[in-house]
Amino acid sequence: MAKDKVTALETTAREWLQERGVTIEDMADLVYYLQSKYHDDLSMDECRHNVNRVLKKREVQNAIITGIQMDKLAEQNQLEEPLLSTIQTDEGLYGVDEIIAFSIVNVYGSIGFTNYGYIDKQKPGILKKLNDKSTGECHTFLDDIVGAIAAAASSRLAHSLAGDTDPEED
Repeated sequence: MAKDKVTALETTAREWLQERGVTIEDMADLVYYLQSKYHDDLSMDECRHNVNRVLKKREVQNAIITGIQMDKLAEQNQLEEPLLSTIQTDEGLYGVDEIIAFSIVNVYGSIGFTNYGYIDKQKPGILKKLNDKSTGECHTFLDDIVGAIAAAASSRLAHSLAGDTDPEED
């Protein structure tokens, strides 16, 4: 089926995540963190499956490449002020990074917003690493994107366990 065809955009998005130190396993760990208390039999395989399904979405792929490109440009001082320092410091009132994350979260409905807000405040796992400013790397967009992917995958999981997922998607 064409739905499982891997596009150049998807390949790039997955490669760029990997290059920035984010794995499927990292995101699956976040899904498990969000959903394990609600599902006694939740497996890491289910978490990985849902992350991979979220990564098949074109709007998610676009958000990944846009956010990572902005982070890279900020690292290389290739943006003009005041945008450069705003992104480099992940200034709290900027908010555009969260808007891109919301485009991912919105793919699977409103439950994603609460999942995203929770995980964005808690910053477990890979999110803590991405928020470490001492590395010299800029992940202003990426940390929100990764949290949003996990929130969307958690929402997808919740919907599928309730019988709401389109069987064509699995």
